[in-house]
Amino acid sequence: MTMSITFAEVEQQARMLSPDERARLAEVLLESLRETPLSEIEAAWNLEIEERVAAYDREEAQTYSAEDVFTEARRIAR
Repeated sequence: MTMSITFAEVEQQARMLSPDERARLAEVLLESLRETPLSEIEAAWNLEIEERVAAYDREEAQTYSAEDVFTEARRIAR
């Protein structure tokens, strides 16, 4: 016979974990709600980063100075 555990019991047990363990548990639970696993999202971002760096190295990427970016950000924020 299988005994089911209640939400309150899970919560009580989770609160007894260390802060690091609770953080890891939260990550695992949030990951279980995603349609796309985080590892796939990270892999896609890594590929995007590699492609952007390669375009920059080939001097094909449009770049902006930090000063221009902050000036535009301040303009938009007003």
